[in-house]
Amino acid sequence: MPRTTSNEFEKAFAELEQIVKRLEAEELPLDESLELFEKGIRLSRLCNQKLEQVEKKIELILADSKGQPVTQPFEGEEEDAATEEGL
Repeated sequence: MPRTTSNEFEKAFAELEQIVKRLEAEELPLDESLELFEKGIRLSRLCNQKLEQVEKKIELILADSKGQPVTQPFEGEEEDAATEEGL
């Protein structure tokens, strides 16, 4: 996984953790709670997408008819880049 993608995941995950802590610990106004919840859902989806990408890459590394590790790009990497730009 490229370093920028890793940093993006870690940043999103850390921000998601902070949102969860705030929602659990503070008495926030309804509007602010809803706003944080929506942002948390977006961050959760982003983190899930990144984890799925890594999982697919690992599967490709491990999958070889002779048991030898082989890496190859999986379909959808171009789509993922376009999707990230839209967030």
